[in-house]
Amino acid sequence: MRKGIPSLTALQMFEAAARLGSFTRAADELAVTESAVCRQIAGLEARLGVPLFHRIRKRIVLTPAGGTYAEEVRERLDQIEQVTLDVMAQRPRGRAIELAIGPTFASQWLIPRLPLLARALPDLTLHLSARTEAFELSDTAFDAAIYYGEGLWPGTQGERILQEGPSVPVCSPALLGRRKRLDLEQLLDLPLLHLNTRLRAWSDWLAAAGAALPAQALRGPRYDLYTMLAQAAAAGIGVALIPRILITEELAQGRLVVPLATLPAEIDNRKAYYYVHRRGLPPDDKVLQLRDWLLEHGAEHHASLPGAPKVNAHGR
Repeated sequence: MRKGIPSLTALQMFEAAARLGSFTRAADELAVTESAVCRQIAGLEARLGVPLFHRIRKRIVLTPAGGTYAEEVRERLDQIEQVTLDVMAQRPRGRAIELAIGPTFASQWLIPRLPLLARALPDLTLHLSARTEAFELSDTAFDAAIYYGEGLWPGTQGERILQEGPSVPVCSPALLGRRKRLDLEQLLDLPLLHLNTRLRAWSDWLAAAGAALPAQALRGPRYDLYTMLAQAAAAGIGVALIPRILITEELAQGRLVVPLATLPAEIDNRKAYYYVHRRGLPPDDKVLQLRDWLLEHGAEHHASLPGAPKVNAHGR
């Protein structure tokens, strides 16, 4: 028995009171009486031998020792909560998969399809964590990752699930005014929006159209994520160049439109979205089931795009 550890009830009440700055509000949050909170904290102070709060009339203020203790207790309670949830995720109903994924691909492609995943794999729980940079999968607690790149990460095995496909210029219908379509010269008179990680996108796209990027266009607004870029375009700030697969809903609902009547030849883009897990370890059945589901729906989505060449279920 660990005799030096106070009761979990006392620690929870202390943490709530320290965070909320009130015994009354702590009692409300924990659904107990204020007197119960006061008794537990008084007992905790007696056990520790130091005051945790200054009582100033009807106010409480953490002492220096109480402030330090509150930070440490809060961190440990968070850890206990997390490991408890992790253990609960291992119940026979199905193990949770920890998946690292780019935030735009998650919000624009995967999350809208999660109801389909739930019907296909009802025993699988998916935990999504946004990652925008490459990392060593073996150094993390992630079971798998979905990322945008040119091939498999070192130390991983997996599959290409979806080719990104062409990017198209899009804007708000309101930006066009009474015009239904623009020519390239008219488009370049509008503000061009840029993605921080692909600052050459407009230059490369215009080169394929036989045009050059005007110097003033380089001063257009820049954004970190495609979701930001799409929102800015929908708000009428300017014209954005975005992969069509990431804005299918916005195009279908008319929040974004392609202002050009004709588009230039598609730029050769070897990058795609990959699903990977650790190499050298027997993959979990759930990891493989998720892989197969992603391959199936990636192939279906690719086939639905205008002018898409036929590919098999492995994205090839």
